Amino acid sequence: MPGAIYAEGLVKTFGDVRALDGVDLDVPEGTVLGLLGPNGAGKTTTVRVLTTLLRPDSGKAVVAGIDVLRHPDEVRRSIGLSGQFAAVDEYLTGRENLRMVGQLYQMKAKAAKVRAEELLERFNLGDAADRTAKTYSGGMRRRLDLAAALVVSPPVMFMDEPTTGLDPRNRLQLWGIIQELVAAGTTLLLTTQYLEEADHLAHDICVVDHGKVIARGTSDQLKARTGGERVEVVVHERDRITTAREVLAGFGKGETTVEKHTRKLTVPVSGGAKLLAEVIRELDGRGIEIDDIGLRRPTLDDVFISLTGHAAERRAEERAEAAAGPEVKGRKAARKEAAK
Repeated sequence: MPGAIYAEGLVKTFGDVRALDGVDLDVPEGTVLGLLGPNGAGKTTTVRVLTTLLRPDSGKAVVAGIDVLRHPDEVRRSIGLSGQFAAVDEYLTGRENLRMVGQLYQMKAKAAKVRAEELLERFNLGDAADRTAKTYSGGMRRRLDLAAALVVSPPVMFMDEPTTGLDPRNRLQLWGIIQELVAAGTTLLLTTQYLEEADHLAHDICVVDHGKVIARGTSDQLKARTGGERVEVVVHERDRITTAREVLAGFGKGETTVEKHTRKLTVPVSGGAKLLAEVIRELDGRGIEIDDIGLRRPTLDDVFISLTGHAAERRAEERAEAAAGPEVKGRKAARKEAAK
């Protein structure tokens, strides 16, 4: 049985650009799927299709058990969406923004008022509730936008790079809120370029590039595809590099690489912390002074580079999407449509 978010063979083109090229997704209820990829990979287009803001050229999508193409209005009543840009009315106060969203969803005035107060408190916006949104900082606007997406307590949430541009403190705060939502049973699709964010929050991860899902699995499963552990050593004196290389060769499971300008040596190993202790003892026994040593495991950064072969970059899909219409206007329109 399909999960709370299901997509099969989604295709979407913008002129000559094939933004989605057969995307398949299946997100079990109450879990987080991290959609990971560089700029222009197709992440935002996927979210727009699943949230009814774009119609795919072909393919199937079901959200909260509702066919996205056949019953888009019902889908909008069952989801929350927080995008890359805060879709709040700058000339309304924080309190007025939340009450307005409640009324758009046909909540009674008293219920909308109560819900607004709950969310203002939950997102630490109580002290700024009567200030206009245009006076809010970027982090405050992001929190207000997320609060607006939660006014009706949707069973399925979509967050498109929700922490972009936030400082570390606000990012950690949003992570906590996201974890609370999922613990309460919300299903979440999260797009991000922050690899540690996907590592921290997602139960499963799909890596997307050029409109295709090129890898999927848990964080540990994806890391296992990249390779095992490695020991990295920075020697204090450059003329001890050769001797250090000989030492590491005795422990390594492959070739030792050397960066002479940084005096760093790296060798693939197996054996974990116990082996690291042995390496330290051997280096010390050979009189090699070190500035740094560590056992490094593959990160999602390693996975990303090994799978895509490149870092994040701006590509044609972004330009095509920009021509298709501003995201913020689309999200505001979706909220109004959900009230009909």
